[in-house]
Amino acid sequence: MNVELRHLRALAAIGREGTITGAAAALHISQPALSRTLDQLEGRLGTRLVERTTRRLELTEAGQRLWEHACRLLNQLDDALAEVKAGPRPLRVGFAWATLGALTVPLLQQWREEHPDSPVRIYRRDDPEAALRRAEIDIAFLRTQPPPGFNAVALLHERRMAAVADTDPLAHADAVRLADLADRQVVLCATAATTTASLWPPERRPRTVEVANVDEWLTVIATGDAVGVTAEGTRHSHPYPGVRYVPVLDVDPVTVHLVWPRNPAHPDTEAFREHVRRAVGAVRSARERVGLS
Repeated sequence: MNVELRHLRALAAIGREGTITGAAAALHISQPALSRTLDQLEGRLGTRLVERTTRRLELTEAGQRLWEHACRLLNQLDDALAEVKAGPRPLRVGFAWATLGALTVPLLQQWREEHPDSPVRIYRRDDPEAALRRAEIDIAFLRTQPPPGFNAVALLHERRMAAVADTDPLAHADAVRLADLADRQVVLCATAATTTASLWPPERRPRTVEVANVDEWLTVIATGDAVGVTAEGTRHSHPYPGVRYVPVLDVDPVTVHLVWPRNPAHPDTEAFREHVRRAVGAVRSARERVGLS
């Protein structure tokens, strides 16, 4: 089976751009040439990878699987070629909303002091799990269940926080319960999977509205159009004028995981994992000494 890199690059661009026009522009080739390359790939594999419509292309199930493999292989190849020219690259750490809240900056500063020749670069991704599968990042902080096929360690448990406008009657409460929010409109963010209407019992689920990103989420809350529920790390990573964070008492905490591939692509992955584990453990021990959970 003679599949070439140009075939994989064509499929990767099509899956990323969603149109022949956009993919051809990204690859700097003509649309007919890209269509011929895709036809060759499908012919050599003997399966349809892309469903063509008049307006858009959609990857088939087989196409989606191959697209993720192709993205991972091409990213790894590009990384290897870049290292030959420019030397070792930074360790890429991904997250969706928050890394480790108040621990983030001290943790990264300490890593820099202890590993001056091993830089770390932080990347926000709407879907860090997918970015891991495509080798766009090397390790990630996730507040969702770790995906199969990856190594993972649970780092800590974060309280849930209600986010409300500072003019809201709940803004100065010591804590709230889910029932206090059930009659409000709750804003959900498309890039955060820790909060859904299923947090509330079926008979008390609130009205919800979804926004695309954290900036829109915070703005909707600050203007008083809705309230939100999030993990405690958001309070540290996203302070915002007009928004107050209040603990929610009657809901399970969110577990923060560190996740990385079983075959790490970067040589500093294990050292960084151990660094994070030690830093979190030190904070946990300090909190236990002063009687905090």
